[in-house]
Amino acid sequence: MLSAGLPQGTVPKLERPGPLRERVYDALLELITTRALGPGQHLVESELAGHLGVSRQPVREALQRLNTEGWVDLRPAQGAFVHEPTEEEADQLLSVRTLLEAEAARLAAANSGRAGIEALQELCSQGERAVAADDVDLAVATNTAFHAKVMELAGNLVLAELAAQVDRRVRWYYTPVARRRGTQSWIEHRALIEAISARDELRATEVMRAHTEHTRTTYHQREKG
Repeated sequence: MLSAGLPQGTVPKLERPGPLRERVYDALLELITTRALGPGQHLVESELAGHLGVSRQPVREALQRLNTEGWVDLRPAQGAFVHEPTEEEADQLLSVRTLLEAEAARLAAANSGRAGIEALQELCSQGERAVAADDVDLAVATNTAFHAKVMELAGNLVLAELAAQVDRRVRWYYTPVARRRGTQSWIEHRALIEAISARDELRATEVMRAHTEHTRTTYHQREKG
């Protein structure tokens, strides 16, 4: 049941200002990408509405939109379920992510100044502290922020727009392997910062490509270890 799958306090009541349908959609998408609502989980409109403090109508509209975008499956006579990504879906998405992130790393090495590098170092320190504290949610959020900062430092708006299209799904796939990636992920981030700081475009590209490939491999091995 939904209520058993969401920890107390996971879903705050929505504030009324702003388009309600958008707020419900954003809330449900956040719960899915953080895996508070896990793949395959049954989504009951009335329960979701109760958790969010809204009527069933905006929940129904949000579920239909999420279905269109591939986050939710609507099954006849059964209801709505969080989509369960196939290995092929994950592999294709993470492969595209590698291409985008590797180019971002190259551009960041070419364009970054001291302030950008210091921002990456601070995010890396935050991520290392999150791993040490076994705070998976914070580690995932900081990982997302770190990669977003690299993309920002790249200075290519088209590349950033393309990356934004896959960002939530990357987070969705990364969450279940974040603990397993653990310290090693942040060691790789440190190596990336060194390459960017040295303005070594080739090295930055190689480090980022290897880093994202490690995540992709770990995702596919998650059920084996």
